[in-house]
Amino acid sequence: MNFIKTEIEGLVIIEPRIFRDARGYFFESYNAAEFARNGINAVFVQDNQSQSSYGVIRGLHCQLGEHSQAKLVRVLQGRVLDVAVDIRPGSPTFGKHLAVELSAENHRQLFIPRHFLHGFSVLSETAVFAYKVDNLYCKESEFGIRYDDPEIGIDWKIPAEAVVTSEKDRIANSLKDVPDHR
Repeated sequence: MNFIKTEIEGLVIIEPRIFRDARGYFFESYNAAEFARNGINAVFVQDNQSQSSYGVIRGLHCQLGEHSQAKLVRVLQGRVLDVAVDIRPGSPTFGKHLAVELSAENHRQLFIPRHFLHGFSVLSETAVFAYKVDNLYCKESEFGIRYDDPEIGIDWKIPAEAVVTSEKDRIANSLKDVPDHR
């Protein structure tokens, strides 16, 4: 696997080595020893999967405090723009985001450390999105910021009239509302 460090400390794009032949292809999507050699020591405890249609924006979400989650995300079908926003207290890149296209064709994954918001927009007709987390879900620790918060300024690559999102995501907080969650 190729581990690509990004401008935001801790966010890592992972490109697998793909072995193709007449039967199709094979690749490792996760190998604990290889991840550890590249500084990722998360112990994943839950796998999640969602299916969404074009224009859907899910996010920006996280869990705060002791229930914070690191995530390893990828797309099994279709294409998404995946976004992570740094909300680590005291971070020099607080409020900055990384957007990367993940697809069934490029097989890329994104590792998102704890204390980051996460979201994605669906760029294809449909998308199946899968992710591992290193902490169990806790509803009381949920936190979210509006996907269209102007202070973050994310271009989701979806025209405003085509955006489909939940009521919860439409009325979420803004970046200035991030509580101290050390």
